[in-house]
Amino acid sequence: MTTRTLVRAVLRGSLRDIHHVKAVPRSRAGGLAAAVYERSEREFGVIAPPLALHSASPGPLAASWLLLRESLLVDGRVDRAVKEAVATEVSRANSCSYCVDVHQATVETLPPAAPGTPGERAAAWLAATPADRGPAPFTADEAPELLGVVLTFHYLNRMVGVFLDDSPVPERAPAGLRGPILRTVARAMRPVDGPLTPGACLDLLPAAPLPPELSWASPNPAVAQALARAHAAVDAAAHWVPAPVRDLLADHLDGWDGTPPGISRSWLYPAVLDLPAAQHPAARLALLTAVAPHQVGPDDITAFRAHHPGDRHLVELTSWASLTAATALTARLAAAHLV
Repeated sequence: MTTRTLVRAVLRGSLRDIHHVKAVPRSRAGGLAAAVYERSEREFGVIAPPLALHSASPGPLAASWLLLRESLLVDGRVDRAVKEAVATEVSRANSCSYCVDVHQATVETLPPAAPGTPGERAAAWLAATPADRGPAPFTADEAPELLGVVLTFHYLNRMVGVFLDDSPVPERAPAGLRGPILRTVARAMRPVDGPLTPGACLDLLPAAPLPPELSWASPNPAVAQALARAHAAVDAAAHWVPAPVRDLLADHLDGWDGTPPGISRSWLYPAVLDLPAAQHPAARLALLTAVAPHQVGPDDITAFRAHHPGDRHLVELTSWASLTAATALTARLAAAHLV
């Protein structure tokens, strides 16, 4: 099988590789989902599985697109190559090999960033241990794009960890072709009509106030509104999540330093004991998605579906848990290191 044939197979079959939910096909998408698909194809080159896995719930689907577009894809104060390197480092810290594969390959296909600029040092700064980071090596005006990428990939890494395999390349692909396939796919992820206009897709979701914990985004109105509208859309979609589950996740994140819990789930079961039994599946799934998405297994999905059988609720709960964790981690990073 040639590299070209394998790349076509990757792109053609990628939406069938989504687990636990069924992506809405492009031909059957309507309303907001159709609008997101159309803009993603035109401005990103593909309908990527990390976006399409949201398609059962149009609000989180549009939210994920706004986050990705305004933080990563729009040409702004920071080079795309720097942003892709930041996306790679966040994904590596989260052990999201799928996103590492895609975004490292994208870095390799882009012109390198100008050496010595503050933004150019951002990826190395993120790769350092928290104790060694010191002040952020970028300005407050660059922070909305760079921290926007950090938040977006904390979010997407969690959704990918729950719903996708470890790599976009099929297991049957020869090892020697993995790099060429990934770089060819990465080259396909480019705007069809040239550089993107900041804020041009904000109309997909209603205007919303910027949450205080995202105040670092305020110097860039397009990024700030993308974050604000995404938050409002995800929270509105997940309005049905019980208050005790919301409080449990908030309390857990307040005491969590971002360190993965390891392979044991011994921390999980005591955490939900004080909740009504009917809320245990949603609470466990929310905690796992936020803290250890790769620990989510078929039994967790089955237990959740016993109370919420449709794909929509599954997407909404995991999207809400992922964005809550991503926001908390990024706000903590900004508070500790942004001068």
